[in-house]
Amino acid sequence: MIRLLLADVDGTLVTPEKQLTQRAAAAVRALHEEGVLFAITSGRPPRGMSMLVEPLALETPIAAFNGGLLVDPAMKVLEEHTVPDPLVPRVVELLESSRLDVWLYRGADWLVRDPGAPHVERESRTVRFEPTVVTSFDGVETGIAKIVGVSDDHDAVAAAAARVQDTLGDHVMAARSQPYYLDVTHPEANKAAVARFLSRRYEIPPQEIATIGDMPNDVLMFATSGLSIAMGNADREVQRAARRVTDSNEHDGFAKAVERFILRRKRE
Repeated sequence: MIRLLLADVDGTLVTPEKQLTQRAAAAVRALHEEGVLFAITSGRPPRGMSMLVEPLALETPIAAFNGGLLVDPAMKVLEEHTVPDPLVPRVVELLESSRLDVWLYRGADWLVRDPGAPHVERESRTVRFEPTVVTSFDGVETGIAKIVGVSDDHDAVAAAAARVQDTLGDHVMAARSQPYYLDVTHPEANKAAVARFLSRRYEIPPQEIATIGDMPNDVLMFATSGLSIAMGNADREVQRAARRVTDSNEHDGFAKAVERFILRRKRE
């Protein structure tokens, strides 16, 4: 029996145009009606998920920055994991040497050096706020929740992920949240830790938790849940890591997964 569903946002809960469909919202309402808790986790900052609180009637903690910052639906901080200060310049250097553009997230701030760089405008539309433009990242090492490497060279992003993880070992977590985004966070800022946090908070054993996502950074939470669901738009690697595969986020795959794999089983 599933008592909690933890969902990724981009590529999973919302469409490629970053919209929440009526069917997805109805699926979450049906979960509430059946007594199943619903929570979201994303690489987005908290402000970038605040627009989902009302339409989904969220009451559970929201895990931003892949778990680097957990807030309640009113955006009050519950728990925070930041990248160790001395490692921030090192991560920036590694990403730049891999020819990735770099963004920093600190508290409510999104820091960029070039507002015209790839995906800045797209990200601004997604999270619904503008970045803060700085000339340098010097002196902003404290309180960094997430460092993002950005490139449309997807192979370069994947290679940078391996390089950062190999170089800095257990001191950071490096994983792709989109083919063009590499998220670098504190090692405890990962979606498996989010699933464990919710398990402890609500006293729900992992086997009664379901997880759904589409990217490599979702695979860790798959391994900490009783039911794991990959989106149809996910890579084969991600799909192989899940117990079930649903339709793509272009075709209401999230809602279909809730209806087929959770609500139908609960009502049988």
